[in-house]
Amino acid sequence: MVKVLPSLLASDFLKLGSDMKRMEEAGADIFHLDIMDGQFVPNISYGIPVCEAIAKKSNIPLDVHLMTEDPEQFVEEFAAMGVEYLSFHIEATSHAHRLITHIQSQGMKAGIVLNPSTPVEAINYVLDIVDFVLVMTVNPGFGGQSFIMSGVDKINELDELRRSKNLDFLIEVDGGVNEETGKLCREAGADLLVSGSFLFKSEDPKQTIMDIKEK
Repeated sequence: MVKVLPSLLASDFLKLGSDMKRMEEAGADIFHLDIMDGQFVPNISYGIPVCEAIAKKSNIPLDVHLMTEDPEQFVEEFAAMGVEYLSFHIEATSHAHRLITHIQSQGMKAGIVLNPSTPVEAINYVLDIVDFVLVMTVNPGFGGQSFIMSGVDKINELDELRRSKNLDFLIEVDGGVNEETGKLCREAGADLLVSGSFLFKSEDPKQTIMDIKEK
């Protein structure tokens, strides 16, 4: 069964702790944190002190998505927090192979991110070492956007490569995930589904998480 990752960017920052508890009680598997620097994407989210507070409060693993320039600079800090998953954009570094192995050397699972316009071919040369691939089904930088359907084809392509080459990387999807789009992603081969606004606006997040996993 797929895992559901609430995106904390969609939470009420004034009630972050209680929102986290609500999602944990609803059956969330992993928390997803979007780190934006205002340079790689046109927005700023939260910094290291907030992430440290989240890490101390969380009872489930953390998945950190670096939407930043120079992602290399943050690896040790997130490792020290106990982050389990750390991903970066292929466009943000000239040394993707080295960064992947560095993330892994710090005890984390390393992920590489594909923007909607970035083809799978751009990461073919690291699929044999990466732990997961994050497929963006919206343009990164803002929450609440609509699902871009071409992302399903990309999930299918990654799943076919995974099978044909006998690889074991996970496929994560972020952007516009609800019960309908979640089903399309599951059927295409996704393992991890990030949900933000749809999940946090739900009056029954436990049922919503079940629907994303199974409906």
